[in-house]
Amino acid sequence: MTSQIDKPEPRWQVILALLAVAGIYMALPKALIVGPEWLLPALVVVLLVPTVFAHRTGRHSLNHALGIAICAIITFGLIASVVLLVTTGGKEPALALLRSGGALWLTNVLVFALWYWRLDGGGPRERETENEFGSRSFVFPQMQIEKIERKTFGVDRWRPGFVDYLFIAFTISSTFGPTDAPVLTHWAKLLAMTQILISLTIMVLLISRAVGVL
Repeated sequence: MTSQIDKPEPRWQVILALLAVAGIYMALPKALIVGPEWLLPALVVVLLVPTVFAHRTGRHSLNHALGIAICAIITFGLIASVVLLVTTGGKEPALALLRSGGALWLTNVLVFALWYWRLDGGGPRERETENEFGSRSFVFPQMQIEKIERKTFGVDRWRPGFVDYLFIAFTISSTFGPTDAPVLTHWAKLLAMTQILISLTIMVLLISRAVGVL
């Protein structure tokens, strides 16, 4: 029987996350979008097709490069929208501002979950090839269980998937710091700090506007 660590990591969750980011972006007010509202979603879809094709046909270097390009594009769109939210948010009605802030907060979670998934251990393909237990950039709870007890909990051959990185991104945006999975590598710490800064910017703007309204 093939163990969990030997199974190829499913990619449909990542595709859904990318499509969700594109959909949220299109739902933002025009004032928070740089350029045509269809441009970023179109770039994501156009690049996603060859990315999936490259993965299916074993062109792993191309797949990784295209994945990085997609992450860079959606990160640029996120940061640009947050900047526009800060500079123009005071002109929006309170309810519209809350909706926009919530949408960008959720986008922030998805975007950085995609980065963590894409870069940890050299990427999903490298993690599958190395066939190692756990993660190189985060200390997940499964990795903190004593080796002799891992089989009891069913994690003796465990490695993280996209949902694990999504949970990390969610907790970082919610608590403004890592919770159950300490961050190890420099790149992950820099990304986590960037994610926290974006979340804080959104929250401070919303709170300040709420205080002003009250």
